[in-house]
Amino acid sequence: MDDFSRSWSALRAAVAELADEDFARPSGCAGWLVRDLVCHLVIDAQDVLITLVTPVDAEPTRDAVTYWDLVEAPTGQDPLDALVVRLAAAYGEPWLLKFHLDDVGSAAGRAAALADRAMCVGTKDEVLTAGDYLRAYVLEWTLHHLDLVEHLPDAAQPPRECLASSRELLESIAGEPFPPSLSDRATLLIGTGRRSPTAAQAAELGELVGRLPFVLG
Repeated sequence: MDDFSRSWSALRAAVAELADEDFARPSGCAGWLVRDLVCHLVIDAQDVLITLVTPVDAEPTRDAVTYWDLVEAPTGQDPLDALVVRLAAAYGEPWLLKFHLDDVGSAAGRAAALADRAMCVGTKDEVLTAGDYLRAYVLEWTLHHLDLVEHLPDAAQPPRECLASSRELLESIAGEPFPPSLSDRATLLIGTGRRSPTAAQAAELGELVGRLPFVLG
């Protein structure tokens, strides 16, 4: 199993194990409840499906690192973010969100497994290989898995292999490594602004702390 399949399967399994009351809890995404995040994952799965069945005859303009743009920290007030909240509320019952994510998510997982990694695909008005596109999504799935379980201490965490590969990708985006003393999980949370570093962690980060957070979009 590659890291895309591993991260996506683990995230979908974590959603499937949620209790109904968990959907009303806050997530690690500003302004979103868990139900809103799960709705966003449905949309992400649709994007993966659309992208993988839309090959383009052009040379790559980006790779798994440059796929990401650095953006302003989300506030939850963006019109698209607000649309996700309304759409999530329209589902009404948590089981409907679970069903839709399992249905579309399974299809996205199968499409990824069958995709030619060397094929070029188009997304966000850019071109990259399917392999780089799927590698970028390992970071997406891993960060959102951390968001999902932020206030659910008993829920399963992302696979350690995916935490490690996501850290590696974040360090490539940053252009320098994070301190080895920081765990992969802490690096991802602090590096992307999901958590503020403690005084001791800030001292270990040194000059890098002045460049935080790396908010990815």
